[in-house]
Amino acid sequence: MKINKLTVYTSNIEGQLRLYRNQLDFQVRNQSEDSFELEIGYSILRFEQKLNCTPYHIAFHISDRQEEEAVAWLKGKRAIQQFNGEDIVDFSNWQARSVYFYDEGQNIMELISRRDFSKPKSAIFSASNIVGIAEIGLATNNVQQKFEKMKLECGLNQFDGDLERFCAVGEDAGLIITINKNEKDWFPTEDKAYASSFQLEFEHESKHYKMDFSNDVLEISEI
Repeated sequence: MKINKLTVYTSNIEGQLRLYRNQLDFQVRNQSEDSFELEIGYSILRFEQKLNCTPYHIAFHISDRQEEEAVAWLKGKRAIQQFNGEDIVDFSNWQARSVYFYDEGQNIMELISRRDFSKPKSAIFSASNIVGIAEIGLATNNVQQKFEKMKLECGLNQFDGDLERFCAVGEDAGLIITINKNEKDWFPTEDKAYASSFQLEFEHESKHYKMDFSNDVLEISEI
Protein backbone atom coordinates (compact mmCIF):
# COMPACT_ATOMS: atom_id res chain seq x y z
CA MET A 1 0.00 0.00 0.00
CA LYS A 2 1.56 3.25 -1.17
CA ILE A 3 -0.13 6.44 0.00
CA ASN A 4 -0.16 8.99 -2.80
CA LYS A 5 -2.33 11.72 -1.30
CA LEU A 6 -3.98 12.44 2.03
CA THR A 7 -6.49 15.24 2.56
CA VAL A 8 -7.24 16.41 6.11
CA TYR A 9 -8.94 19.42 7.67
CA THR A 10 -7.81 22.23 9.95
CA SER A 11 -9.42 25.21 11.65
CA ASN A 12 -6.03 26.99 11.65
CA ILE A 13 -4.95 27.06 8.01
CA GLU A 14 -2.64 30.07 8.48
CA GLY A 15 -0.89 28.56 11.50
CA GLN A 16 -0.39 25.26 9.72
CA LEU A 17 1.03 27.00 6.65
CA ARG A 18 3.48 29.02 8.75
CA LEU A 19 4.62 25.90 10.58
CA TYR A 20 5.15 23.61 7.64
CA ARG A 21 6.47 26.20 5.17
CA ASN A 22 8.38 28.66 7.35
CA GLN A 23 9.54 26.60 10.33
CA LEU A 24 9.89 23.09 8.94
CA ASP A 25 10.71 24.13 5.36
CA PHE A 26 8.36 21.84 3.45
CA GLN A 27 7.67 22.61 -0.18
CA VAL A 28 4.17 24.08 -0.62
CA ARG A 29 2.03 23.90 -3.75
CA ASN A 30 -1.51 24.78 -4.82
CA GLN A 31 -1.90 27.35 -2.05
CA SER A 32 -5.15 29.33 -1.70
CA GLU A 33 -6.93 31.19 1.10
CA ASP A 34 -8.49 28.02 2.47
CA SER A 35 -6.14 25.21 1.44
CA PHE A 36 -2.57 24.20 0.60
CA GLU A 37 -0.61 21.07 -0.23
CA LEU A 38 2.73 19.82 1.05
CA GLU A 39 5.20 17.71 -0.88
CA ILE A 40 5.96 14.77 1.44
CA GLY A 41 8.43 12.74 -0.62
CA TYR A 42 6.39 10.68 -3.07
CA SER A 43 3.15 11.74 -1.30
CA ILE A 44 1.01 14.86 -1.06
CA LEU A 45 -0.54 16.07 2.19
CA ARG A 46 -3.41 18.50 1.62
CA PHE A 47 -4.87 20.74 4.33
CA GLU A 48 -8.31 22.30 3.88
CA GLN A 49 -9.91 24.90 6.15
CA LYS A 50 -12.92 23.68 8.10
CA LEU A 51 -14.60 24.85 11.28
CA ASN A 52 -14.90 22.53 14.27
CA CYS A 53 -12.60 19.83 12.96
CA THR A 54 -10.83 17.35 15.23
CA PRO A 55 -7.17 16.22 15.36
CA TYR A 56 -5.48 13.42 13.45
CA HIS A 57 -2.68 10.95 13.90
CA ILE A 58 -0.40 11.04 10.83
CA ALA A 59 3.00 9.44 10.23
CA PHE A 60 5.73 10.21 7.69
CA HIS A 61 8.38 7.74 6.55
CA ILE A 62 11.96 8.81 7.19
CA SER A 63 15.01 6.91 6.02
CA ASP A 64 16.49 3.95 7.84
CA ARG A 65 18.31 4.92 11.06
CA GLN A 66 17.72 8.66 10.70
CA GLU A 67 15.56 9.01 13.81
CA GLU A 68 18.35 10.69 15.79
CA GLU A 69 18.91 13.17 12.97
CA ALA A 70 15.15 13.82 12.96
CA VAL A 71 15.25 14.61 16.68
CA ALA A 72 18.08 17.11 16.12
CA TRP A 73 16.14 18.68 13.22
CA LEU A 74 12.96 19.09 15.29
CA LYS A 75 14.60 20.55 18.37
CA GLY A 76 14.22 24.30 18.44
CA LYS A 77 11.26 24.02 16.07
CA ARG A 78 8.75 21.80 17.89
CA ALA A 79 8.55 20.14 21.30
CA ILE A 80 9.15 16.42 21.03
CA GLN A 81 6.46 14.29 22.65
CA GLN A 82 8.37 11.79 24.74
CA PHE A 83 7.39 8.33 25.89
CA ASN A 84 8.84 7.09 29.20
CA GLY A 85 11.21 10.05 29.15
CA GLU A 86 12.69 9.16 25.75
CA ASP A 87 12.63 11.20 22.53
CA ILE A 88 12.66 8.07 20.35
CA VAL A 89 10.13 5.24 20.70
CA ASP A 90 11.36 1.77 19.77
CA PHE A 91 8.85 -0.56 18.06
CA SER A 92 11.02 -3.67 17.97
CA ASN A 93 8.23 -5.92 16.68
CA TRP A 94 7.78 -3.58 13.70
CA GLN A 95 11.53 -3.07 13.20
CA ALA A 96 10.90 0.67 13.50
CA ARG A 97 11.68 3.69 15.67
CA SER A 98 9.57 6.85 15.89
CA VAL A 99 9.67 10.49 16.94
CA TYR A 100 6.48 12.44 17.74
CA PHE A 101 5.45 16.11 17.77
CA TYR A 102 2.31 18.23 17.56
CA ASP A 103 1.58 20.55 14.66
CA GLU A 104 -0.57 23.71 14.88
CA GLY A 105 -3.78 21.69 14.62
CA GLN A 106 -2.89 19.51 17.62
CA ASN A 107 -2.40 16.64 15.20
CA ILE A 108 -0.05 13.98 16.51
CA MET A 109 2.68 13.84 13.86
CA GLU A 110 5.07 10.91 13.72
CA LEU A 111 8.37 10.44 11.93
CA ILE A 112 8.91 6.70 11.57
CA SER A 113 12.15 5.02 10.53
CA ARG A 114 11.68 1.43 9.37
CA ARG A 115 14.68 -0.83 9.05
CA ASP A 116 15.59 -1.48 5.40
CA PHE A 117 12.56 0.43 4.03
CA SER A 118 14.48 3.39 2.58
CA LYS A 119 18.19 4.10 2.71
CA PRO A 120 19.22 7.71 3.47
CA LYS A 121 20.39 9.85 0.57
CA SER A 122 22.11 12.37 2.85
CA ALA A 123 23.51 12.43 6.37
CA ILE A 124 21.93 15.88 6.83
CA PHE A 125 18.24 15.61 7.72
CA SER A 126 15.64 18.06 6.41
CA ALA A 127 12.05 18.07 5.19
CA SER A 128 13.30 17.13 1.72
CA ASN A 129 14.61 13.82 3.14
CA ILE A 130 11.14 12.65 4.19
CA VAL A 131 10.23 9.65 2.05
CA GLY A 132 6.41 9.73 2.01
CA ILE A 133 3.26 9.42 4.10
CA ALA A 134 3.40 6.23 6.15
CA GLU A 135 0.19 6.15 8.20
CA ILE A 136 -3.17 7.75 8.86
CA GLY A 137 -5.21 7.06 11.97
CA LEU A 138 -8.83 5.97 11.60
CA ALA A 139 -10.80 6.14 14.86
CA THR A 140 -14.13 4.33 14.77
CA ASN A 141 -16.85 2.66 16.80
CA ASN A 142 -16.32 -0.66 14.98
CA VAL A 143 -12.80 -1.83 14.11
CA GLN A 144 -13.86 -5.18 12.66
CA GLN A 145 -16.40 -3.60 10.30
CA LYS A 146 -13.83 -1.15 8.90
CA PHE A 147 -11.18 -3.84 8.49
CA GLU A 148 -13.55 -6.22 6.70
CA LYS A 149 -14.55 -3.46 4.28
CA MET A 150 -10.91 -2.62 3.50
CA LYS A 151 -10.11 -6.32 3.07
CA LEU A 152 -13.09 -6.98 0.79
CA GLU A 153 -12.98 -3.86 -1.38
CA CYS A 154 -9.24 -3.31 -1.87
CA GLY A 155 -7.49 -6.40 -0.51
CA LEU A 156 -5.74 -4.78 2.45
CA ASN A 157 -4.56 -7.20 5.14
CA GLN A 158 -4.19 -7.05 8.89
CA PHE A 159 -0.61 -6.04 9.72
CA ASP A 160 -0.86 -6.10 13.51
CA GLY A 161 -3.36 -5.94 16.37
CA ASP A 162 -6.86 -7.36 16.73
CA LEU A 163 -10.34 -6.61 15.45
CA GLU A 164 -11.72 -5.07 18.63
CA ARG A 165 -9.44 -2.35 19.98
CA PHE A 166 -6.51 -1.78 17.60
CA CYS A 167 -5.81 -2.99 14.06
CA ALA A 168 -3.00 -1.79 11.80
CA VAL A 169 -4.23 -2.42 8.25
CA GLY A 170 -1.90 -2.55 5.25
CA GLU A 171 1.86 -3.15 5.15
CA ASP A 172 5.21 -1.52 5.94
CA ALA A 173 4.85 0.92 3.05
CA GLY A 174 1.47 2.23 4.18
CA LEU A 175 -0.81 1.62 7.15
CA ILE A 176 -4.26 2.67 8.29
CA ILE A 177 -4.08 2.64 12.08
CA THR A 178 -7.63 1.63 12.96
CA ILE A 179 -8.65 1.95 16.62
CA ASN A 180 -11.81 1.78 18.67
CA LYS A 181 -12.19 5.38 19.82
CA ASN A 182 -14.28 4.31 22.80
CA GLU A 183 -11.62 1.95 24.15
CA LYS A 184 -8.25 3.37 23.07
CA ASP A 185 -6.55 6.78 22.90
CA TRP A 186 -3.71 7.79 20.58
CA PHE A 187 -0.22 6.65 21.43
CA PRO A 188 2.03 8.06 22.86
CA THR A 189 0.25 11.19 24.10
CA GLU A 190 -2.97 9.48 25.25
CA ASP A 191 -4.98 12.15 23.43
CA LYS A 192 -8.63 11.33 22.85
CA ALA A 193 -9.20 9.78 19.43
CA TYR A 194 -11.86 11.31 17.21
CA ALA A 195 -13.42 9.98 14.01
CA SER A 196 -11.71 12.78 12.05
CA SER A 197 -12.73 12.93 8.39
CA PHE A 198 -10.13 12.36 5.68
CA GLN A 199 -9.70 11.36 2.05
CA LEU A 200 -6.95 9.00 0.97
CA GLU A 201 -5.63 8.09 -2.47
CA PHE A 202 -3.39 5.03 -2.57
CA GLU A 203 -2.01 2.19 -4.66
CA HIS A 204 -2.25 -1.48 -3.77
CA GLU A 205 -1.41 -4.48 -5.94
CA SER A 206 -1.21 -2.35 -9.12
CA LYS A 207 -4.63 -0.76 -8.55
CA HIS A 208 -5.49 2.79 -7.48
CA TYR A 209 -8.12 3.52 -4.83
CA LYS A 210 -9.80 6.44 -3.13
CA MET A 211 -10.95 6.15 0.46
CA ASP A 212 -13.36 8.63 2.06
CA PHE A 213 -13.89 8.51 5.82
CA SER A 214 -16.56 10.81 7.28
CA ASN A 215 -18.97 10.55 10.23
CA ASP A 216 -17.56 7.09 10.97
CA VAL A 217 -18.63 5.91 7.51
CA LEU A 218 -15.96 4.46 5.20
CA GLU A 219 -16.37 4.57 1.41
CA ILE A 220 -13.84 3.01 -0.97
CA SER A 221 -13.74 3.22 -4.77
CA GLU A 222 -11.27 2.21 -7.46
CA ILE A 223 -9.93 5.10 -9.55
